[in-house]
Amino acid sequence: MARLSTELHHFFLAAERPPQVTLAELLLIAGERTFGFLFVLLSLPSALPVPAPGYSIPFGLLIFLLAIQLAIGAKRPWLPQRLVHRPISLEKVRAILDRGLSWLRRIETVSRPRLTYVCTSSLGRIVIGSAIALMAISMMIPIPGTNTLPAIGIFVTGFGLLDDDGAISLGGLVLCLVAAILTTSILISLYIGGYNLLEWLKAWFST
Repeated sequence: MARLSTELHHFFLAAERPPQVTLAELLLIAGERTFGFLFVLLSLPSALPVPAPGYSIPFGLLIFLLAIQLAIGAKRPWLPQRLVHRPISLEKVRAILDRGLSWLRRIETVSRPRLTYVCTSSLGRIVIGSAIALMAISMMIPIPGTNTLPAIGIFVTGFGLLDDDGAISLGGLVLCLVAAILTTSILISLYIGGYNLLEWLKAWFST
């Protein structure tokens, strides 16, 4: 089976396409690698070190839904037909791939089947699914700093699923852990800062 970067380049950049595509068309590329393929594709816009407004929440919801299915042992993902057939601008997809394919190619140079039990065992898929679900929630939080690193964690972990590369998936899980710590720290800091500000305002108005 051809590398994912090769298939995406051929499908989106080399071949002539209508101005809109759908997830249904993309699933034809995925074949048996559907979970990993979708995690990589849906996390890519938020994982890129450039702003991706409008993607984090809808794609985060889809990733969360897929991650729960992976964790409970689904062999093939289920997605709402309305979303599967919803048109996506080809121009936007090409703009994302122009920046993201180089990432894919770098990882592909070191990716190969190893530590496959991490990606194929029930326990491994429960851990991966749970971690990705938490990262999807973080992706959807509309606060700077809570989107990019969780999306990178999903991207790397999902890429490991593509080739049954447990080493890459473990690296992705480490990124997910770091992202969870960062997101938690940001939320705690905002809570403490907001609480202190509220107390200061109360004291100021009471004087």
